[in-house]
Amino acid sequence: MFDIILTVNIIWFSLALCFMVAFCLYKFPLKLPYKLDRVFQDLIRYGKTKDNIKRQSWQLVFDVSKRCFYHFYAVSVMWNGLLLLFSLRSIVIGEMFPDWLMDLLWCLTGRSRDAWKELQFSVLLLQVLLWIHSLRRLLECLFVSVFSNGVIHVLQYAFGLAYYVLLGLTVLCINPSSTQEGVKSVGFFYQLTWHHVIGTLLFVWASLLQHRSLSLLANLRIDHSGKVETLAHKMPQGGWFERVSCPHYLAELLIYTAMSVCCGCSSFTCWLVVLYVLCNQALAAQLCHDYYRSKFETYPRHRKAFIPFIL
Repeated sequence: MFDIILTVNIIWFSLALCFMVAFCLYKFPLKLPYKLDRVFQDLIRYGKTKDNIKRQSWQLVFDVSKRCFYHFYAVSVMWNGLLLLFSLRSIVIGEMFPDWLMDLLWCLTGRSRDAWKELQFSVLLLQVLLWIHSLRRLLECLFVSVFSNGVIHVLQYAFGLAYYVLLGLTVLCINPSSTQEGVKSVGFFYQLTWHHVIGTLLFVWASLLQHRSLSLLANLRIDHSGKVETLAHKMPQGGWFERVSCPHYLAELLIYTAMSVCCGCSSFTCWLVVLYVLCNQALAAQLCHDYYRSKFETYPRHRKAFIPFIL
């Protein structure tokens, strides 16, 4: 019971709940007071989805260019690379985590430093996958994606910076204490099992799907020579765009699901992160889906927002 009510779990459940409520307020006819609704719409939208709302001049002060998206992944590559380095040193030479990191993990879990004397293979694998994901997204933002002049709210920007910091700490929080029931001390690489393989394969496939989808979006704005010819939004076609409006958001959900599978589908904390990603991506996808349907009269009616046949 203690592991369910950890601070880290409360944080992820609260974030998931916030986005679930935001999705319901947007999706269903639940009217907010006019002024509150304008603030709400400004907070949940970004990029092209802000085009359909009227904003007052004071709201424009909080705009940050969407081109700053790469900042999130740059922070993640550095931060989660540092945590990965600490983990490798712990496994190879038995070096304990720094005191400041132990203090952060204690705040999130309430566990003593003994809980991280032996890192599990699943934790190191998740750290590697998270770092690879962050590096790929950073490179895509810098060299693949063609951003328009869209903006995000400064609170969204701040949240994006903090998100990957929390996520990296969360991966370490998943490490089971050696004193927990059912946890046995086994040779590090002898811990490799079927769920690590299946989870990694799903991660690779979902990453390829996301890269392919982002490349198709970028190709809408460049010519055959690779030169940017327009920043206008066009109707995406090809690949999984024939099934859903936002296959890159579906891929994001599958990437986090893959990480949970790598933990043997047994980590409650991992599934809370997946729940948060589901709620977050569902809101973003629905906003994008509705934008496409309002902008393009010939937009295929059979397409769902980001989960085929469901949502």
